[in-house]
Amino acid sequence: MSGLLERLRGRGWRMTSQRRVVAEVLDGDHVHLTADEVHARAVQRLPEISRATVYNALGELVALGEVIEVSTDGRAKRYDPNAHRPHQHLVCSGCGIIRDVHPTGDPLSGLPAQERFGFEVSKVEVTYRGMCPSCV
Repeated sequence: MSGLLERLRGRGWRMTSQRRVVAEVLDGDHVHLTADEVHARAVQRLPEISRATVYNALGELVALGEVIEVSTDGRAKRYDPNAHRPHQHLVCSGCGIIRDVHPTGDPLSGLPAQERFGFEVSKVEVTYRGMCPSCV
């Protein structure tokens, strides 16, 4: 059983065949699919699954904190199942592929105290951009 499916079972998420297929499509390393991509892959496994069912399942997974919504291009949201290990994203400016990266150190160390303007920072999001080997 996959990591995402195991976590969902552990939380008591009712595992219908449609929800299971959505979770299976999302499971894996470096998965950052749009809702339409999730739907297209889910249809290959369960032809009768509707787009609305996929959107509803994605919304539930985000609300549970099991999937993160990622927006890197200002358009389509992507869904990242790597919700339990802090990470950043590396995005190819050419093809748009996204990879999870795990830099070492405190991401706040680059932000001097005087640049925090008294904010109590609770979350840091960093996106690295560049060209992947296929696009160079």
